[in-house]
Amino acid sequence: MIRVPGGVVPAVDVDVLVIGAGQAGLSAAYWLRRRGLSFAVLDAGRGPGGAWRHRSPSLAAGSLHRIFDLPGRPFTPPPSGSAAEVVPAYFRDYEAAFDLPVLRPVAVTAVTRDGDGFRADARTGSWTARAVINATGTWTAPYVPYYPGASDFRGRLLHYADYRGPEDFEHQRVLVVGGGASAIHLLAELPSAVWVTRREPVFHAGEFTEDYGREVVAQVAARVSSGLPPRSVVSVTGLGWTDLARRAEARGALHRRPMFDRLVAGGAVWGPRFEPFDAVIWATGFRAALAHLAPLHLREPGGGISMEGTRTVREPLVHLVGYGPSASTVGANRAGREAVHALAAVLGSGRVTI
Repeated sequence: MIRVPGGVVPAVDVDVLVIGAGQAGLSAAYWLRRRGLSFAVLDAGRGPGGAWRHRSPSLAAGSLHRIFDLPGRPFTPPPSGSAAEVVPAYFRDYEAAFDLPVLRPVAVTAVTRDGDGFRADARTGSWTARAVINATGTWTAPYVPYYPGASDFRGRLLHYADYRGPEDFEHQRVLVVGGGASAIHLLAELPSAVWVTRREPVFHAGEFTEDYGREVVAQVAARVSSGLPPRSVVSVTGLGWTDLARRAEARGALHRRPMFDRLVAGGAVWGPRFEPFDAVIWATGFRAALAHLAPLHLREPGGGISMEGTRTVREPLVHLVGYGPSASTVGANRAGREAVHALAAVLGSGRVTI
């Protein structure tokens, strides 16, 4: 028997291991259940919710883009509540409703070949499977770019992943770096924020419908299929006019400036001009959290992972969901179904899920 916190799990082989229980992982688990393939979901979190568990308490669920339903169970957001509470509660109810075998906290450290299948190792044990669906997302891999003078800056430097609300920055001038939705959240809340980006931000006036989402996914997929690292979805979609964006606009916070030349001890410098800042928040996005897949040597010379749909070209029984074109709620749902459909065609079905 393999003992993990929260219970005892039979040490049996399964058809498919799903790594990660966020939107993409739960979608995959739902379709695995429907297909009758045996599976287990290994999740590093201490509770349901994926990355949503770690979002700032100040981020209200009602201020987000539309949160797309997981398959088989519509999501109706309550009129109030933080995203860090509301979405994990939805995920918790979803896992229970479909009796999904999610094991946590199980942080997978390495996935390796094991005969004709794969082995996933964690401090709490090892699991073997005929195939792997990886759904580890990006939240645990925040990206902070190198910038001249960062080591000289004497104020507070942090990534958006560590932001916990405006109370920590009362009466402070904050430099917000980045052109995505995370930056908009900060600008809507921080009263003395200055916004800088490398490129002029583009706001998308239309609704982010599922059809529009599919068009965006196709554009990102074209890059991934060639083995290049994926671009962020927002780099293709532009920014939406969410409630947060309108709040930021109403307070005059959407006046973007070009990137500073360098940071110095007390602030930032643009050419000959110096401005003081107390903090810099890097709202510069995330990278795919795939270090545990390194033993499989999936990457191409260009740095990306060549994909055909959700399938990795170098390991056809390893599928990535929530990666590249599926790194969004629309894409994650569709990718979970696509991955399971492809694996069922190869593996068949029959064994009972643990």
